[in-house]
Amino acid sequence: MSRLVDSDETTPLLGDDASSEDSQDGDYKSRWRSIRIMYFTMFLSSVGFTIVITSLWPYLQKIDDSADATFLGWVVAAYSLGQMVASPIFGLWSNHRPCREPLVCSIFINLSANIYYAYAYLPSTGNKVHILMSRAFVGFGAGNVAVVRSYVAGATTLKERTGAMANMSASQALGFILGPALQACLSFLGENGVTVAILRLRLNMYTAPAFLAASFGVVNILLVLLVLREHHIDDHGRCIRAINYTSEDREEISEETEEAIDQGAVLTSNFLFFVVMFIFAVFETIATPLSMDMFAWTRRQAVFYNGIIICCIGFESILVFLVVKVASKRFGDRPILLTGLIIILCGFFILLPWGNQYPKIQWADIKNNSFVNGIQRDTKFSNSSVEPTGCPPEQTWCQYTPAILLAQYFTSAVLIGVGYPACNVMSYTLYSKILGPRPQGVYMGWLTASGSGARTLGPVFVSQIYTILGPRWAFSLICSMVGAAIALLSCLYRRLIAFSVRHRNLTE
Repeated sequence: MSRLVDSDETTPLLGDDASSEDSQDGDYKSRWRSIRIMYFTMFLSSVGFTIVITSLWPYLQKIDDSADATFLGWVVAAYSLGQMVASPIFGLWSNHRPCREPLVCSIFINLSANIYYAYAYLPSTGNKVHILMSRAFVGFGAGNVAVVRSYVAGATTLKERTGAMANMSASQALGFILGPALQACLSFLGENGVTVAILRLRLNMYTAPAFLAASFGVVNILLVLLVLREHHIDDHGRCIRAINYTSEDREEISEETEEAIDQGAVLTSNFLFFVVMFIFAVFETIATPLSMDMFAWTRRQAVFYNGIIICCIGFESILVFLVVKVASKRFGDRPILLTGLIIILCGFFILLPWGNQYPKIQWADIKNNSFVNGIQRDTKFSNSSVEPTGCPPEQTWCQYTPAILLAQYFTSAVLIGVGYPACNVMSYTLYSKILGPRPQGVYMGWLTASGSGARTLGPVFVSQIYTILGPRWAFSLICSMVGAAIALLSCLYRRLIAFSVRHRNLTE
């Protein structure tokens, strides 16, 4: 019976099990075609977040002088706050209606919000507020992740589940790769870029990625409308019903089955997913300001180099997903989750300031005069100013905290790039197995809300703890949090098992 829990026959990366007996069946092909559309939707959701993440801070600084590192934390958090609010709503919607409806609605909100972000420089005042609002709406549209996870969980067998979830995470990782990579490629446009007067548009290194993300959304809507079909099967592959159709077609789940769900395991899974998402949100948020403070990179250098680093982490994640699909078959899901958390702990421990060198400090706050020869210049997109580099003097910890070395930064990124994807895919793979065959839209909504809550608090944590107390306190607290997650997982290890196996145990 343990073999059923911890040994899964997985599918090829981004593919299906062609050796299955019903591989030639039309429903089977339609099912996997629809699942791949969900992979693509997850991919685009990831792109929508990462395509501007490395340029968000310099964009804020450029169009609104009043924006500071604390406000950056709120802007990054706005995306996740929007997703946290939307996820249960879209999840509930998908439980009672065809999933195309919440998907199309959410994608349309997402692409509209990206256009809003690209035009955030237009108002004469309050530009940073417009960026904040646009990112909140982008996050609200990304609440469809709950629908995606629910659909994939309901359209796969227990044996297919780990492989399908790994494929979905690989799609998400590809988004993490392509987003920063596209941002890095589009950095050649510079801060001035190209002006399209008729549209009042400045197409530059900050706005072009948002327009590209909006165009991806149009493609996604067309695929959902034209290709996606509704499918729902049980843990053994038998067709239960066309998911989300009218009540006459439904097979109601008994109250006994509902009560048999281990709520302690559900809560534990939500907490572990929260921790996993929180630590990665901290890392991706802190990457740009940390590198500018410690390595004296300019805004453009920080956007370019961190785009490359996050892109490499994405490639690394794909390799991890390939390994996870094989390792889960041999060792099970829970050992991989535990190992991933330990690797993440090592990554943040290495990132602590250890040396006796100190960061370069901006002793002079160099501002470019906005008037030259009596003529006011447009400073929102100007490359001519002399940009100060190094650790800002208002961050008093810069004067007594050792600098983080580039080798530490790279080593930590590599370890986090191994631990995070393994924990990510195992968290919601275990969660979907714990829930069993019931419609999972609402539960997946809460799981996504847990992750979004983490992504909301993570940037705020960075903007407050890192800015005020420095990296030593910030990363020490992260290490403590990961240690607590490892302890909790160890205590409740035996309860994180598939619903069908637990139910069989109860009836034997």
